[in-house]
Amino acid sequence: MYEFVDRPVTGLNHGGRFLVWSMRTWVGAAGAKTCPGSRLAPAFSHWNMLAGLQPFLRMMALFSVHGLSDIGFCGLHCNHISEHEALIMSLVCSLRDGRPERLQETLALLVDGEGIGDLIGALSSLGRAMDAAGIYPDRPFIDHLSN
Repeated sequence: MYEFVDRPVTGLNHGGRFLVWSMRTWVGAAGAKTCPGSRLAPAFSHWNMLAGLQPFLRMMALFSVHGLSDIGFCGLHCNHISEHEALIMSLVCSLRDGRPERLQETLALLVDGEGIGDLIGALSSLGRAMDAAGIYPDRPFIDHLSN
């Protein structure tokens, strides 16, 4: 998560920027009481991600319903990644990192037990769709030696 937080969105690959944009757009649509799916569908279609639309919508709804606290997102045009955006990005990346136990442990800190299994399923389906579309988010490279 720390490799994402407070970093510029413009430093992410296409998949990372797409995921941040999608989260922020979902929050904006839900806040405006409009259908997030209809706002997101054209972009998901453009990026060959229609197979990931329902898992993404399910993931966001599960965080909203089962979240142990409010999750904070930046505005659509903000160039920095919020802590919760970074957490979700890290969760998606952890699927590819081969660390499923970390996924469950982290989710247990974010949502009630009832939502964990469904969230793992939604995240897994979303990750597979992003992988198939060739836009899986990468963890940013952090050069620890230059500090």
